[in-house]
This record gives sequence, structure tokens and C-alpha cells, in this order.
Amino acid sequence: MKFKKLGNTDLNVSLICLGTMTYGEQNTQKEGFEQMDYAVEKEINFFDTAELYAIPPKAKTYGKTEEIIGNWFQERKNRKKIILASKIAGPGLKWIREGGDQFSPKSIEEALNNSLKRLKTDYIDLYQLHWPERNTNYFGELNYEHDQKEKKWNSFESILKTLKKFIDQVKLDILVYLMKLLGVFQNFYKLPKNKNCQV
Repeated sequence: MKFKKLGNTDLNVSLICLGTMTYGEQNTQKEGFEQMDYAVEKEINFFDTAELYAIPPKAKTYGKTEEIIGNWFQERKNRKKIILASKIAGPGLKWIREGGDQFSPKSIEEALNNSLKRLKTDYIDLYQLHWPERNTNYFGELNYEHDQKEKKWNSFESILKTLKKFIDQVKLDILVYLMKLLGVFQNFYKLPKNKNCQV
């Protein structure tokens, strides 16, 4: 297996990342364990998940994938061998914090702590915003038109401040990846070398 640095961090990730979004819906826990065992056997050390999963998204399968990964970590005792990526859901799904804006300090804290419990770990290596709060094209939607009266969303500054707090608590190893929208965030925080804020 080939490896490369994740962003500007010291983390070496396999060039192949194991996607897990089917665990808990299209794949059973047993099948998920088999896939993760096989991935590790092939030297894959980078796993991707999200609080939203399993897919297709439903209230009854919300968080199931993270639970299965957490059970695997607990049974295999190998959390430190895996570079783990997870994501906080964006707005729109009523069963996830009532579907509204998701990137307030309160929502981020709730989402992160619940993911940590399901994953049976005390840190996540890469934490991402799954989709934006603002109106834009995503999930196959096209023809976005800007609306001057669009409701306000949480600012990137607020999101970064909240995530920085969790980095300082060592719940997050790497800061969230953000789209390059505002150059002001390039030097927003002076983070230690093993932290990553790509804008």
C-alpha cells in the first residue's frame, strides 16, 4: 500500500480510504467487520464515516455506521491504527437536531460528542462539514440562484472558533476542511504543525 501525508499534518494515510456508509443498512455489522478486517489486512489505515450514515439516510439508521465502527474498535482494540474521518450533517433532515442550521457551537458540540460515543473513541482525526448551511448546489441539485433575502447561516469564523475549542481539548486531531470562500481564514488561527486548516 502507498501512503501520503494528509494535508500539512504528520498523519500518513493510505491512498485508498475505506468508505463505510453502507454499514447498518446495505451491510450488516458482521459484513462491516469483515470489510474493515480485510482493509487492515491490505494496509488501508484511512476510514471515512459520518453521523448521517447508514445510506440511504433514514431516522432509524442514523448513526448506525459509526456504532458499527465503534463496536469494531472495541472488539479489535486497534483504534490507534486507523486514521478516522467523520462528518457533521448539514441542515435539512428533521431527525438530526430538528433539521435546522447545524453548525452553531451547541450543534457542533452535540454532534461531535454523540459521534465520539458511537465510535467508542475519545478523538476523531479528521472532522468535516458534510454539506453547507448556505443555499448552494449539492446532492445533485443544479441551477442555484442567489437570494439576497436568504436566511443567515453560521459564519465560518464562528465554526472555526468552535472547532478550535475541540482541537484544544484533543477531541479533534485536525481542523475541518473548508471551501476556499474567504481568504481571511488562511491565517485565522496559528495552529500547531500537526493541525490542519485548509482553505
